[in-house]
Amino acid sequence: MKHSVAIGNLSLESGTTLPGVRIAYETWGRLNVARDNAVLICHALTGDAHVVGPTGPGQPTPGWWDGLTRHLDPADWYVVAANVLGGCQGTTGPSSDAPDGRPWGSRFPAITVRDQVAAEAALTDALGIDQWAAVIGGSMGGMRALEWPLMYPDRVGTAIILASTGYATADQIAWCAPQLAAITEDPDWQGGDYYDTGRSPVAGLGIARRIAHVTYRSAYELATRFGRDAQPGEDPATGGRYAVESYLDHHATKLTNRFDPGSYVVLTRAMNSHDITRGRGDLASTLAGLKARLVVAAVDSDRLYPPALSDELVAAYPAADGVHTITSPYGHDGFLIELDQVGDLIARTLKVSTTAQP
Repeated sequence: MKHSVAIGNLSLESGTTLPGVRIAYETWGRLNVARDNAVLICHALTGDAHVVGPTGPGQPTPGWWDGLTRHLDPADWYVVAANVLGGCQGTTGPSSDAPDGRPWGSRFPAITVRDQVAAEAALTDALGIDQWAAVIGGSMGGMRALEWPLMYPDRVGTAIILASTGYATADQIAWCAPQLAAITEDPDWQGGDYYDTGRSPVAGLGIARRIAHVTYRSAYELATRFGRDAQPGEDPATGGRYAVESYLDHHATKLTNRFDPGSYVVLTRAMNSHDITRGRGDLASTLAGLKARLVVAAVDSDRLYPPALSDELVAAYPAADGVHTITSPYGHDGFLIELDQVGDLIARTLKVSTTAQP
């Protein structure tokens, strides 16, 4: 069920204040009497609060992790997913109205992953939840799931980090740079103030999505799925497309039909800011104070968030008990596609965590 709550003014890591913040969220299941069965799902870059369920009025896409409830039963768990701060699916972002009634646009402040977690913490307060039994996230969601027990050590029982990292690497930031440029150099960007002008930098957003999607999949999958095949009815030798080009065009169109370019820019920059060691020390000393159980999983074919980054996290925090491997030919997107493997890990982790409680 979709909800929205006002959390008021939010103090940002930059020292500025974002006024009148609203958070959109969805829930499944019921909070039990002990209020200890709540699980927070943190979505990735272009996800939203609609984790499971069909399309419908105001919801053009099915749940991005549809089927998760096979492993995270709403009969046992109260599952919450919030649209991230800076997003475009009901939570305050650059397309939202500022206090003067005009869209924030270029005036929307720079935010960090820690700001996004602070917004989720305010939602947690509004829901009357003292502690999450688990916070679960992949990719950008994994960044937030990792920051949660560091910022609020007494409010997370278990953090499950999927295909993510303790900090944005130079390689990841480099891949983001042409995506950001594609949008902000689109003439219809208009300095970020394109809202209500009748023009939007959708061409730039489409290019950004094409670049990003290549990093989300593996070279093996693209080679075996498409190879050098031409798109049916087209001849690359006379200006037609290869099948893999058509595939990227398809994903570009899908995103431009449902996502705001301004949010893509804000959220990408927030991902670039991610570094759990900022202001805390090195990786080992940062993680040393964790009270939550830390569960780390990597996709073996991920070339954007390679398993070495998960290995590094676990090496810095041996109590994490190793890296769980998601076997997949699909690359980074394996954390979304290999639902049985991921769901089984979540179910086993929560069962162990529940059994371990006094």
